[in-house]
Parts: sequence; C-alpha cells; structure tokens
Amino acid sequence: MKVLIVDDDKLVRQGLISVMPWSEFGMEVVGEANNGEKALEFLERHEVDLMLTDLAMPVMSGIELMRIAKKRYPGLHTVVLTLHQDFEYVQEALRLGAIDYIAKVELETDSFRNVLGRVHARIQEQAGWHDGRADGRLLGDAACVLVAFGDAAAADAALAELPESLQEPDELEAGIWLWTDDAAVWSGGKPAPELEAWITRTGNRALLRVAGTAGRSVAELRRAVRLFKDQRLFYEYRPEQAAIELDWPTLSTAPSASAAEEEVAALHERWLSLEWIQDEAAFKRLADDTKAARLLSPRIVSLLYMIESEWQRIFAHVTERRLPAPTVVDVWYEAEQWLCGLRALTADTTQNGSLSSEVQSAVLKAVHIVHTEWDQPLHAADVARRVNVSRSYFSECFKAMTGKSFNEYLRSVRMEKAKEYLLHTNKPVQWVAERSGYLDEKYFSRLFREYTGLLPSEFRAQRG
Repeated sequence: MKVLIVDDDKLVRQGLISVMPWSEFGMEVVGEANNGEKALEFLERHEVDLMLTDLAMPVMSGIELMRIAKKRYPGLHTVVLTLHQDFEYVQEALRLGAIDYIAKVELETDSFRNVLGRVHARIQEQAGWHDGRADGRLLGDAACVLVAFGDAAAADAALAELPESLQEPDELEAGIWLWTDDAAVWSGGKPAPELEAWITRTGNRALLRVAGTAGRSVAELRRAVRLFKDQRLFYEYRPEQAAIELDWPTLSTAPSASAAEEEVAALHERWLSLEWIQDEAAFKRLADDTKAARLLSPRIVSLLYMIESEWQRIFAHVTERRLPAPTVVDVWYEAEQWLCGLRALTADTTQNGSLSSEVQSAVLKAVHIVHTEWDQPLHAADVARRVNVSRSYFSECFKAMTGKSFNEYLRSVRMEKAKEYLLHTNKPVQWVAERSGYLDEKYFSRLFREYTGLLPSEFRAQRG
C-alpha cells in the first residue's frame, strides 16, 4: 500500500515517515508534499493508496484537496491530521470520505502502532473485510458504548474482569466497545447493577446509551463516539455520573469552536496569578472558562506544570511539601482534582485561624505582586493599598502568613534573583543590582553579603 504525506510542516512529515511502523502493516511512504497543490501534482504522476493530509495549509487547504481528490481518485483512502481542536473541519473531512483523523498530539506518545493499526483496520473495512464482529451490521433503535480513557492495555485488562452475566462487547477500537443489544446492559434508565459497580470500581470509563441509532452503521457510530470522546466527554466525565443517556444528534453534533490563542493566553495569566487558590468563586469561574476553551490534554498538562512551578516559587519558603503536576491527564476531572489538592495544600500551608479568607487572599495577591514586580520599586504601604488592606494590619497579616515581614520577603526574592544573574550571566555587579531592584551597587553588595555571607564578586567566583 503506497502512502503520501501532506503537511506544510517539514518536521511533521519527517517525523511521520521515520516513526510510524509502516512496514508492519504492508505500507510504504512513496512521497510527501507541503500543500494541496503539490499533493495533486504528485497524485497525477504516482500511484497512491492512502493519503495523510493536514487540514490547515497555505496555498490549498486539506479540505479543498480532499474535495478535488475525491472526484479524481475515488479509490484513494484519506486520513486527516489535525493539530488544533478544529472539530468542525474534522467533521467536514469525514463527510468528504476521510476514513479517520489523527490528532497530532497522539504522535507525541508511544501510540504510533495503535494509530497506524486503526487506520489499517479502517481500510480493510472499506474493502469489505469483516471478522465476524458487528462492524458491517446496522444498529437497532439504541446501543450502549463503553468508553475508557488512558492506557489501552490497562483498559483491555480491566475488561477481562467484567461480570460473567454480561455479554462480551465488540471492540470498535482501542478504548471503545459496543453492545448492540442495549437491553442486556441498560434498563430502567440506568446500567445493570453489576456493570455500574464495575465502572465505579475500575474508574476513568463511561457508559453511553445512544438512542436513535436505527439505520446507522457501526462505523458511523464509532466515528461519532470518538469525536464525542475527544471533544466533550473529556470535560464532562465525572466518576459519580459515569453513565450517560443521549441521542444520536447530541452525540454527533460538534461543540462550539475552541478558544483563540489570545483567550488561551488570558486563561494562563489568570491561572498563574494564583488568586483562585483562596477564592472558591474565582476557582469555579476559571474552571468553567477553561472547559469552554476546550484545551487538549497536552496543553492542560503543560498548564498544570506552569501552575505547579509558580506555586513552588511562591510557597517554597514556607513549606517543604509539594504536589507534583501529573504527567498525563486522561480527563479534565483529574486536572480539577489536582487543582483542588493544590488549594488544600495551600490552605494547610498558609492557614491562620485569626485571619479571614479575604485577608488571606489579599496577602497571597501581595506575594504575587512581589514575585512579578520584584525589580520595580515596591513599598509595603503601596502594596497594602493595592490589595485593599490597611498598612499596619497588612504588615501584621503578611508576617503571620509568610513568616517574614514584607521587606524581608521582598529582599529574599530579590537576592535569589540576583544569585541567578550572578551564576548565569557575566554582567557587571551594577547591572545585577539594578535588575534586582537596587540602584545603589554598594547598598546591594552589603545586603547580598548579609544574605549569603559573600560579596557578589565572591559568590560569582565560586561558579568556577
């Protein structure tokens, strides 16, 4: 089977060519193109069975390429590559005959064989190949679909523990199984008790009962479920509500478009301010806004790492405890639980029974100001005014929560930054002093020696 890869990013093309186990599935990459026009030129001169194409490309988009190729080469199989959450484009591509779509984030994990195996299975289906499962049959009025998040191998192992009283479901793809006889697993508006208990016990899986599937093929259902899982179920899943009833239009309708990069940047800024840590209402608003933005899992993991780093930077001096950010987020619920855990850890670290939550929040805002404006002139009275606390009460509360006076805290932040400049740059001490918030080099050097026991020049000399 001959393969053409179309993407305007050369690194993506080279990565696909080098990492995918093409030969295991009887495939060979015979060409590559950086836009739709170049792809059509290649198709005119070469025989191609499978085309992998990006959707967003200059000169000619992947959608336009598919429209033309569908007319000229009806036997060509197409798989679309997508980077962002452009699900409307994905659905348009599927309507144009794409057999599958691959989110490029899938290619950042060790899932290459699973991805290519899935594509290979789709091609076999279109060629009329069946293995005795339900793939070629039409569905009844309703169907039950089991969706598992996370590691496919672990999901398969858990499936072996299903109650014996339940008919074994058909596997549609890794992490998605189907019961065509919904009455066997769903009655009275909820799953069979033994199935519900199994879902609760194993976790990170949901049971969908889809009504209105009459006349739909299993292939249609599979594509709709996969899109639903990627678009909406990732955010809507809750362990206590792991069984969901919906109809075909709801399953197959794409949500609103994902947020623009400017909105995502604004979300990051709000999370990194850490104001939500002491403000429950702010936390809920921010969580809801993040759900609405429909960030993909890798971007959420990256955001959690940034939050953890910022938290550690601000609170490391008052606690030795940490809550490392997760390396994988299979569902938004996991991210939310981690964030709640960080809020609880902060409360344990900074809680002072004599201070109201509003005052504690004000002190945390002041701490954030110090860590973002440490190189600017900062005075306790000005910061107290900015966080709406009286000057005298602010000083008392700040020390009660951080263990240091405002000036001591500011000095420690500046000195730590000065140490970084001295270790990692060759700039003169005067430059380091100014960048650390001190215009007087001699005054800075005296404070630095009090803090470290060494003059700045002596501290830098230790680097060698």
